[in-house]
Amino acid sequence: MKTGKRLSLADVFVSISDPRQTSKVEHNLVEILVVAVNAVLSGADNFVEIELWARERVVWLRQYLKLAGGIPSHDTFGRMFAMIDPEEFACAFRRWVSAHIPNIDREVIAIDGKTSRRTLKTDGSPLHMVSAFAAGAGVVLGQRATEEKSNEKTAIPELLSTLALEGCIVTIDAMGTQANIARAIRQKGANYVLAVKANQAYLAESIQDFFDSFKDHPKKTPHSFSQSVEKDHGRIETRRCYVFGQLDCLYKPEKWPGLKSFVVVEHERLVKGKQTFERRFFISDLSTDAKHLAQAIRKHWSIENRLHWCMDVALADDQMRARTGHAAHNLSVLKHITLNLIRLDPVKRKGGIKARRLIAATSDHYRAELLGLI
Repeated sequence: MKTGKRLSLADVFVSISDPRQTSKVEHNLVEILVVAVNAVLSGADNFVEIELWARERVVWLRQYLKLAGGIPSHDTFGRMFAMIDPEEFACAFRRWVSAHIPNIDREVIAIDGKTSRRTLKTDGSPLHMVSAFAAGAGVVLGQRATEEKSNEKTAIPELLSTLALEGCIVTIDAMGTQANIARAIRQKGANYVLAVKANQAYLAESIQDFFDSFKDHPKKTPHSFSQSVEKDHGRIETRRCYVFGQLDCLYKPEKWPGLKSFVVVEHERLVKGKQTFERRFFISDLSTDAKHLAQAIRKHWSIENRLHWCMDVALADDQMRARTGHAAHNLSVLKHITLNLIRLDPVKRKGGIKARRLIAATSDHYRAELLGLI
């Protein structure tokens, strides 16, 4: 599929090895992948739907693809996605993303994991994918599958090693609060903001003890403070961010490379007379600027509502039943491509992901625009 100035998906898909025996090849691998991207962009969520959509749009597809063997069956799509090396597919994805988002300097890069609950891998467990999400651009930069949620601390350094992060701020929930991960982030030329919970119990306790003392004598303790209040539809949310530089009060501060500050965020929420309160702790190698750190922490949660929620609700990820070989992994990457294509829409149309997939399904012009064909 040819494009203008933008790097086409076909250009990056050629780097993926074809796992089939050459004598038995009927459908071109790159064309299979390009057809699948178009189908998922247009609303298909599984291999049967990919085939049905492609057969209805075969005339349009042949404007850009040869399709000498016609449209593959859903079984062919399924077998191919099960056999493709997921690391090669992920590398092709990252190459395409880097060509479209060349500069992410000072971006907040949120890293978090998500389980596709109805999938099954060869070991019988569901797919758990750790993703890096550029909060400002709203796009996925890369992903890495892990055996289970508890192994995120192994997958995160592997994912970090594949990304260009210089000048960025990397935010990770408590599972990734490990000294080696903080070191890996700094080695990439980025800064870190890491949540502290029960998995770093002594560190969390030292922050809590310090903060309790601070609350007794707030004016005597040097700190930076920021507060925001939001009111919407009968809901009032108040966020208070306190940042401190007294590292000698922490448990083993020397363990964390470049550590400069620790953060306490208080979140009060009032809805219909019912009030909830939450207090969270963080450590960072950024200076004690409460406003800056509060913004970075707030942006981290965009990975939940702009990636994980969209994957489940708009792209039916939790309903995905791919259970053969690498099919679940590769189909999840394909959905990340779809999400990025829509978020990178040069026209920036209104409407959510689901609405714009509907437009892509009915408008050849819109679909071609998203793919950079016109």
